[in-house]
Amino acid sequence: MSYDYKATNPGDFTFRVFNALGQISFAFAGHAVALEIQATMPSTPERPSKVPMWQGVIGAYVVNAVCYFPVALICYWAFGQDVDDNVLMNLQRPAWLIAAANLMVVVHVIGSYQVFAMPVFDLLERMMVNKFGFKHGVVLRFFTRTIYVGKTLIY
Repeated sequence: MSYDYKATNPGDFTFRVFNALGQISFAFAGHAVALEIQATMPSTPERPSKVPMWQGVIGAYVVNAVCYFPVALICYWAFGQDVDDNVLMNLQRPAWLIAAANLMVVVHVIGSYQVFAMPVFDLLERMMVNKFGFKHGVVLRFFTRTIYVGKTLIY
């Protein structure tokens, strides 16, 4: 096992640095949903919504760092330069750990899908009310979201 740099030339080293920065920024990605959340928060001149929003963002980044960095460091310690980008690919055993890790990935993806799809749900519901005259309510929300999720599942 080696802990040396994989780079063989300056171009390769530069590419790996930018790739690492890209992976870190992807792990800490903010997205358009943050604007939707901030728009729904109460805001007054004395207490603008950016104050609790900023606190929430800092808290989210700290939690993200506490989750990601130990995994990255431990995998590098265990596998050296041979660690894959997807650290789960390096695990050989125990089977229960691999299964638990993959289950957590599924739970994470399902939960994040709900957050990322929220603006689309809002847009579809608003369109159904304004263009087609449906009434706001639980029934409209249930059918609109179910149809959208079903279509994304099929396609």
